Amino acid sequence: MCDDRADGNAFGRRALFVTGAAAALTLGSVTFASAADTGAGGQVTRTVRGTLPPGAPDFVYVPVEVPPGVREIRVSYTYDKPAVPAGTAGNALDIGVFDERGTDLGGKGFRGWSGGARTEFFVRADDATPGYLPGPVRAGTWHIALGPYTVAPQGLTYELTITLTYGEPGRTPRPVHPPERAKGRGRAWYRGDCHLHSWHSDGRRTPAEIGALARAAGLDFINTSDHNTNSSHPHWADVAGDDLLVMLGEEVTTRNGHVVALGTDPGTFVDWRYRARDNRFGKFARRVREAGGLVVPAHPHATCVGCNWKFGFGDADAIEVWNGAYTPDDEVALADWDSMLVASVREGREWIPAMGNSDAHRDPDPVGMPQTVVLADDLTREAIQAGIRAGRSYVAESARVALSFGASGGRGRHAGIGERLEVDRDTPVTVRLEVSGAPRCTVRFVTDQGVLFTGAPLPESGAGTVEWRTTPSYAAYVRAEVRHETAAGPLPGALAAFTNPVFLGHR
Repeated sequence: MCDDRADGNAFGRRALFVTGAAAALTLGSVTFASAADTGAGGQVTRTVRGTLPPGAPDFVYVPVEVPPGVREIRVSYTYDKPAVPAGTAGNALDIGVFDERGTDLGGKGFRGWSGGARTEFFVRADDATPGYLPGPVRAGTWHIALGPYTVAPQGLTYELTITLTYGEPGRTPRPVHPPERAKGRGRAWYRGDCHLHSWHSDGRRTPAEIGALARAAGLDFINTSDHNTNSSHPHWADVAGDDLLVMLGEEVTTRNGHVVALGTDPGTFVDWRYRARDNRFGKFARRVREAGGLVVPAHPHATCVGCNWKFGFGDADAIEVWNGAYTPDDEVALADWDSMLVASVREGREWIPAMGNSDAHRDPDPVGMPQTVVLADDLTREAIQAGIRAGRSYVAESARVALSFGASGGRGRHAGIGERLEVDRDTPVTVRLEVSGAPRCTVRFVTDQGVLFTGAPLPESGAGTVEWRTTPSYAAYVRAEVRHETAAGPLPGALAAFTNPVFLGHR
């Protein structure tokens, strides 16, 4: 093994130039000897050090000149974590890699991303670290991508160790993906969780473990959504079955919010290296749809750095209103979504449905809490997506909770969740909710005027039927909430379930 070391400050002694994106920076190249100079099976290691100041670009690229004859590239890294004042962000540094095809937006050269979940990775033809794509290590300029997520006031000092192993490459396995259809029950209500993380990003569970937990939670479908990588897509075929539809996707994790690409074609990669001010999200939302997926902004009011959604909702097919255990930011998201419903009624435009997912990463995060329950024509990718897009769905905290919700009036007409009851504005309408699995919970009916009906607590059995009468002139839409009892105070309890709306009256 050969070991060479290079020192440099990212903004000082090392050569640098700014890339086409304003928030990216490229350092000087790291070079390696050719295979002829090392011998087959030999290794060469380079170590690079640098310091990033506060206010560093979102992405810093370290070019690596890879000669012919390389079998494997392996990278490890460390960085300092100095103490910082209370309320000040400390150091956090993400990492990934792009191959000789380059770092241009769109991801042609993308070969993997692990964010801050791993301290090392490797790529070779026959295998790669989870989060990374196996394939030949071709000659050319590769780029290690550093993402300084947050930088302490003292700066962020890092050390990269890059090892090339020379020799004959292995054979890249042909990917096998899960089928787009499970057995199903025809037109029925199907339960799913569309926001899940495996060990291919910052999760700690294998696909097989997630599949077992999904079945135990009573789910019919799931969607894979690892952060900024599609590397897990070929690893779900053995998880799917007649009883479980596995859709493929990605959680596109930008510095201005996260969005779930739901049910894309196998192998689809969606780039994340932009902010709202760059005006590029629309391009990548189209990329999701062109790949057969849905665009679903995730946890839009989450409080973690970079998690709050800043791109607007003009490109959204649905919104993840409830994410994991119900918390105050979910309550804000629910209220914000309800305001969007009011605006859609006022302006006569299309509305955006809501959904809920677990965002489960590791034990003890429960898979399927919450879950979106979708009325679909069959248990297929296309049918489930159509149900989500149409808003024919409700969200429940577990498989124990089941709802039936609709409105009727005007010569026997009826409309269910996500539908419109086409009756005159003064026609009497009966809204009806049937509940099971929600002991001592309270039912509320919410309209464009706010909460207009609150029922008595459901019995200990958790089952009950609640009706309320109104007219389209009084309520342009009605949606149902089922809430747990509150411990004290005037605030509503945490959700046990909620529905998308039923609209009343003519458009």
